[in-house]
Amino acid sequence: MLSIKHLYLKYTREFYALFDINLEVKDGESVALVGMDDSGKTSLLRVIAKLEKPTKGEVYLKDRPLKKVNFRSDISAGYVPASPVFLENKTVYENFKYILSERKLPPEEIENKINQAVIDFALEKIKDEKVGNLSVEEKYILSLIRLSFRKLDFLMIDNIFDHLSEFYLEIIDEIIEKLKTPQTTLVLATTDEKIADRFYKRKVYFKNGSVVSQSEYYDKTEA
Repeated sequence: MLSIKHLYLKYTREFYALFDINLEVKDGESVALVGMDDSGKTSLLRVIAKLEKPTKGEVYLKDRPLKKVNFRSDISAGYVPASPVFLENKTVYENFKYILSERKLPPEEIENKINQAVIDFALEKIKDEKVGNLSVEEKYILSLIRLSFRKLDFLMIDNIFDHLSEFYLEIIDEIIEKLKTPQTTLVLATTDEKIADRFYKRKVYFKNGSVVSQSEYYDKTEA
C-alpha cells in the first residue's frame, strides 16, 4: 500500500508545490491524478520516486517509510517522466544494454532480455536507431518497454498522455497492461479527465498543490 500523511513540499519560502496531501492507494490499485499543469501531480510523483525530498510529512510504501526504501532491493518501482530520459546518441539496443548492465546482469542474460523485448514489442525496425532520431511518442513507448525487464511492484507515469493520438494511446495502454500484474500498483498523472475515465476506476483531483473534491476541482470561483 502507498500511504501519504500530511505531506508538504515547498520550493520557495512562499510557494508550496504540495500542501497537506493525505492519500492511500491499495496494492494492485490503479489511480489517476487529475489536474492542470502545476497543480501538484508531478511533484507528488517525484516525491514518491525519491527525486524530491518533502518539506514535511510521511510517505509509506508497503508499510515502510519511503526514506528507508531501497528501490533496487526492497521494492521494484518504475517512473516514466513527461520528458523521457535516454542516451540520445546511443541506439535503442545500446540504451537497453546500458540499463541492464547497471544492474550487473551477466552478458548472456542481458542479450536474452533485450532480444525478448525486441520480439515482444516488435522493435526490429528501430532497435538500431539512435534514440535522438525518434519521436517523443516512440520515446514514451521505449520508456515503458525498458521497465519490462523487471517485475514491478509500483508504476508511476507522468503526463505522457496529453496530445497523444488514438493510435499511440492504444499502443501505450497495451504496454501498460503487459507491465502490470494483479499486485502492481499504478499511479499516473494527467490533465485530461477523459484519459482517467478511459483507463482508471479511481480519480484523485489536484488543484493548487492540494487534493480536492470533484466539485472543488470544477469550481471556477476558486483561485
